[in-house]
Amino acid sequence: MRIWFLCKVKYAKETEEGLLKSISEQYLVDAVSFTEAEAILYDRLGSQIRGDFQVTGISKSNIVDVFYYEDADIWHKCKITYLLADGDSGKEKKVTQYMIVTAEDVKQAYERIQESLNNMLVSFRVPDITESSIVEVFPFERDEVKDQLPPGNFRPVIQEEE
Repeated sequence: MRIWFLCKVKYAKETEEGLLKSISEQYLVDAVSFTEAEAILYDRLGSQIRGDFQVTGISKSNIVDVFYYEDADIWHKCKITYLLADGDSGKEKKVTQYMIVTAEDVKQAYERIQESLNNMLVSFRVPDITESSIVEVFPFERDEVKDQLPPGNFRPVIQEEE
């Protein structure tokens, strides 16, 4: 099961005056473990950040889904609530989940989260939307896994069982 990790990165950036300024940024990484999240950060940011950078923190995030739109680059964290009926007791249970979406402002984020979740079978509410400090999101990419496998005569398990 893959998990979204919130990662903090610190590095020195040169200002227009030529001075070095310490910058701290947050990234969201889709990974299996803390180690993989850190490896993805070093792999992706190594070519983007000039000079040395340090991963100062990695923690599991409570974000369950990410909705990316190419026309915006500001991430908004949306709190989604809905009611589910408990099969055993028959009582309704309130479920809260967090999702992020790219949008220019809170209004557009609300519209996009409504559009993205319009096929849910239960009715939901969006009680809170806040602008996030996340700079970039690194989703899971299947091609990366293929590149990491050692050479050999590997076949998918499904083909072997047939």
